[in-house]
Amino acid sequence: MTERLQTKLHIGCGDVALPGWVNIDLAPYPAVDRVHDVTKPLPFESCSFIFAEHFIEHLSLHDGLRFLQHCRKALADNGVLRLTTPNLDWVWSTHYHPGEWSSAEEAANDCLRLNRSFYGWGHRFLFNGQTLDLLLRQAGFATTVQRSRGISDHPELQNLERHEEYPDTPALPHVLVVEASGRLEEPLAESLPDFPEYRRDTEAPFHQLQYAALTAVRLLKRAFRKNA
Repeated sequence: MTERLQTKLHIGCGDVALPGWVNIDLAPYPAVDRVHDVTKPLPFESCSFIFAEHFIEHLSLHDGLRFLQHCRKALADNGVLRLTTPNLDWVWSTHYHPGEWSSAEEAANDCLRLNRSFYGWGHRFLFNGQTLDLLLRQAGFATTVQRSRGISDHPELQNLERHEEYPDTPALPHVLVVEASGRLEEPLAESLPDFPEYRRDTEAPFHQLQYAALTAVRLLKRAFRKNA
């Protein structure tokens, strides 16, 4: 059997270089082989594997979808994308305990811990498994499989994870590990019904326009009262 050449992309590598992979990041860290903004099309095609560990949570939901679409386009038909990202279900379960606080200080600490998970380390969006699965299918992937850290049917994708581990259980892992493959002939047109409203209410340009309009209205009201 002839061994075929493989192109393997390690996205958001930071300072971790995987031997035999093209290590990609937005910043020119020493480990980086290729500096690239992954919200723009990936300059690769027919790739065998793409691996991104603790990366997609650093993108907005809209940019995350674009990134996944670019991954699907860069992969071969039988290529595989392996993602790991914090599990929102684990974050909520372990960081926030309403009704169990014995003091205001405990409640405040939970509040800080939960917000740190959402906004710390440059995080933009935390996924639960269902939302990540829907986004992958909206990006054009036909099949998604839940995995555990280091486990894969593909030898090339085994034991890749390097990120710090936290206590969890099989029923409630602290990270989601997903392998996506296949190609939908027609990606889901709108798998997240509230996606437009989410973008409208969370993206800065909308709020800048909104606050500018409110400020203009207030100024006009003050001017009108002053001239009345």
